Amino acid sequence: MDMKGTTICAVKRNGVTAVAGDGQVTMGNSIVMKGNAKKVKRIYDDKVIVGFAGSVSDAFTLSEKFEGMLQKYSGNLMRSAVELAEIWRNGGMRNLEAMLIVADKDNFYVISGDGNVIEPEYGVAAIGSGGNYALSAARALMDNTDMNAEEIVRKAMKIASDICIFTNTNIVAETV
Repeated sequence: MDMKGTTICAVKRNGVTAVAGDGQVTMGNSIVMKGNAKKVKRIYDDKVIVGFAGSVSDAFTLSEKFEGMLQKYSGNLMRSAVELAEIWRNGGMRNLEAMLIVADKDNFYVISGDGNVIEPEYGVAAIGSGGNYALSAARALMDNTDMNAEEIVRKAMKIASDICIFTNTNIVAETV
């Protein structure tokens, strides 16, 4: 059986980016293996936040490869993401069943395990099984409230956890 990490949401508002993730790791469609996993962390001297969703081992692999690129390119988020994607496209790695959201003080991107780098529209992105629920909630909160970035990702994750059985309320959020 495949173990999956689930929902990550990111919002950029007023110069602050917040990334939040839930703590649930699910095996198959019916077993919660862990409820307090930490899927959002700081890397590169705490200057970059990374959140991952998907197959746990693939997510760790993708995260480690990205961190290596940050070291290689002196913390340049865009260059690191693009160089990692180029390795995938040139056949240097197999497709990974995982996605990352990566953020620094200026930008954030979605990186997929098949080599795509996406700069989100509207300052909002979400990935994982509850990603569409969190994305919808975050966009609505961005358009209709004065909440800050961290408040939005926390509320969006809570809404996703109310709808998605693969997302729980053990939410970890980081801001940059």
